[in-house]
Amino acid sequence: MATETGTQAIERAAQLLVRVVESAEAPSIGELSEGSGLPKSTTSRLVSALERQGLVQRLGARGRLRPGPVLLRYASRDTSQTLVELADPSLRRLADVSGETINLAVPGPGGVEHLAQEDTAHFVGVTDWVGRRVPFELAANGKCFLTFGGAGCPQSPEIRARGYATSIDELEVGLTAMAAPVLGGNGVAVAALSISGPTTRLRPRIEELAPLLKTEAQSLSLQLRGAA
Repeated sequence: MATETGTQAIERAAQLLVRVVESAEAPSIGELSEGSGLPKSTTSRLVSALERQGLVQRLGARGRLRPGPVLLRYASRDTSQTLVELADPSLRRLADVSGETINLAVPGPGGVEHLAQEDTAHFVGVTDWVGRRVPFELAANGKCFLTFGGAGCPQSPEIRARGYATSIDELEVGLTAMAAPVLGGNGVAVAALSISGPTTRLRPRIEELAPLLKTEAQSLSLQLRGAA
């Protein structure tokens, strides 16, 4: 009986994981419970186990669920190239055109995780973000993950419509950033490319740089999906 119970728990957890991965919009615990027919307490317990293993993660104040960092890193792998290697040409092109700091980031369990950076050409620039984690709600790339991960944020409709997010003096006064999502096959953001710099220098150039930023993010999205 203990074996059967353990097997049932594994099967139920797997079913919940599949629902999170295949959902067009990030579901809540309540929605998962309703869709699976499981009690909310059971659903919450199983989701917590998946979350501890990095298979799902909660985004935003409402705690909606999306694939976790383990799955996102696996989905972003290429047989011969890593996500960072694939993104390197885009980082260099964006840095050459903008002269500002360029970052590649992915969503982590507690915020945005920065994987790679191309430094600014200016003496006055931004700190090294690689290895640092910042809150989703305050960062331009974090807003991309909230919007295109289904968790939503106050600016989600506007961000979806224009295809990129901004953070102006939010994470730190005097710092501006803009970011575009790198989308997986299900339309969920698995990574984001961002441009950041001093507000006085970057803010007036946001509309100028946005088309290039979106183009590079879309190109990387296609490469990750094997369409390039």
